[in-house]
Amino acid sequence: MRFVALGIPGAFLVELEPHADERGFFARTFCGRELAAAGLDGRLAQTSLSWNPRRGTFRGLHLQAAPHEEAKLVRCVRGRIYDLILDLREESHIFRQHLAIELSAEERNAIYVPPGVAHGFLTLTDDCEVHYAMSEFHEPTASRGVRWDDPAFGIVLPEPVRLISERDAAYSDFLPPLPD
Repeated sequence: MRFVALGIPGAFLVELEPHADERGFFARTFCGRELAAAGLDGRLAQTSLSWNPRRGTFRGLHLQAAPHEEAKLVRCVRGRIYDLILDLREESHIFRQHLAIELSAEERNAIYVPPGVAHGFLTLTDDCEVHYAMSEFHEPTASRGVRWDDPAFGIVLPEPVRLISERDAAYSDFLPPLPD
């Protein structure tokens, strides 16, 4: 696996290093040792799969609160997604900044999301599947989230959101609005 640093500290684009022959190729998609050698959390507590039948579906932005913060390795295994991460670590010099990257089954790329960074995605095709590997077990009482369209973040998506859960759409503003 190749790790390419992104604009949010601790976040990486993860690219495969395929070994090809006449049958196709074989590539490692997760290795705790390689993650640890890159200074990342290589523990694997659980994996999850998200199936999204409709283009324009938005999931997120989610994270786990202390002491249950988790690192995530996210890969689109069917279709294409606009993957979005948002730095919510108060001590970070880029607190409240975000970045986005397209993940696709065709590119076979992934993103490593460090603890304290919120994650979400918009489906760019119908019938998307997204695979997550997480460093911690999910703790429902530690689940947190923010709205992608909160004015505090200035996020612009490449396509309209056509489907979002009531919970994800109802998060309150991250910061109180500034007085007029």
